[in-house]
Amino acid sequence: MTQTAPSGDGGSGGPRCSVGTSTEARLDAALARATADATAGLGTGPADLAVVFVSAAYGPEIRPVLEDLADRVRARVVLGTTAESVLGGAEEFEGGPAVAVWLARLPGATVQPLSLEYTQTPDGGMFAGWPPEGGSWPSNASLLLLADPFSFPVDGFVRRVEEDHPGLVVVGGMASGGMEPGSNTLVIDSRTYDSGAVGAVIGGAVRIRPVVSQGCRPIGRPLVITRAEENVIIELGGRPALERLQELFGALDETDRRLVRTSLHVGRAATEYRDRFARGDFLVRNVVGADPESGVIAVGDLVRTGQTMQFHVRDAASADDDLRILLTRQRDAGTSPVGALVFTCNGRGTRLFDEPSHDARCLQDCLGPVPAAGFFAQGEIGPIGDRTFLHGFTASIALFEPVDGDAEHSGERG
Repeated sequence: MTQTAPSGDGGSGGPRCSVGTSTEARLDAALARATADATAGLGTGPADLAVVFVSAAYGPEIRPVLEDLADRVRARVVLGTTAESVLGGAEEFEGGPAVAVWLARLPGATVQPLSLEYTQTPDGGMFAGWPPEGGSWPSNASLLLLADPFSFPVDGFVRRVEEDHPGLVVVGGMASGGMEPGSNTLVIDSRTYDSGAVGAVIGGAVRIRPVVSQGCRPIGRPLVITRAEENVIIELGGRPALERLQELFGALDETDRRLVRTSLHVGRAATEYRDRFARGDFLVRNVVGADPESGVIAVGDLVRTGQTMQFHVRDAASADDDLRILLTRQRDAGTSPVGALVFTCNGRGTRLFDEPSHDARCLQDCLGPVPAAGFFAQGEIGPIGDRTFLHGFTASIALFEPVDGDAEHSGERG
């Protein structure tokens, strides 16, 4: 099965993206078919960026085929990763063999590839390959990142990025093609790795606009943490945290009470400098336990006194609503993407929704037709507020859109 979805820009002067997919049983045949369709959708001229997602169902075929990926998929910069499942266009291919090839022609943009390794030294951890070599940082810079979950500490890397380039948008996902160290394959140009991370700094005449849907909705009202220690909330608004939750529970309907029992989360405000909080303003983390005697609530993140938080719940309806609201907000703001890369949690798909291809179809419904590709990740990377985080159960989407004004170099590699 194949699919091609070229962008709506039929001219040769602006950015243009396309995607091809294939579920052929042999990986080399599937890659050839998906590449041919994506190339046809791109039209004349070379691709500046290729991003390839290969499902783990191909097994032993993967490594030798991906070692020749740059020869099979021609572009100035080639990125790739293995994944549990992949998506292309409006379809998500769960479990079985599938390939998605996404191509972009980005005139006037800078696409600067990089490969990263994390090593421990006597002075602490070090990220070899960061910052990327060559050239100055482009305007509108963003970082597209594909990382191995067993060898690359994204949280630590994000802190390093924030020190070097505050406000840099980082979007991507953790490879999900293997369940043990060394079982994933990452590709950058003609090189393959089974650890670390690969990516590209993208900027200039093309901007990446992130959409991060954590799949939750708030319940109750925002409260200030008035006492906390590490990951334990002791008091909310001057009262024991569990007492506040019990008070909220009593005011909920039966549907929300069931969700509190099975899928309760805490959202902490990404920034305190707001009079009102809305969707997208909270970093959502799990509630991992509560102690009825002391009245404390433990969460899956560090918290501190003075932060604003709000309880959240997650289910399929909440996840659908959250993603549609955030995408529609982009549409109403005038965002017109020429392409998209989607990093959705491997706990979503049919594990969460009753219908297949939910996230891929939702993107097309709200912003389409958009040439989109992506994969089911073992952790999703994207910003909440002005900081980047590693998420779970999230859809993190990179929307590619043109920037007004001409750049000096077309398809520059930095």
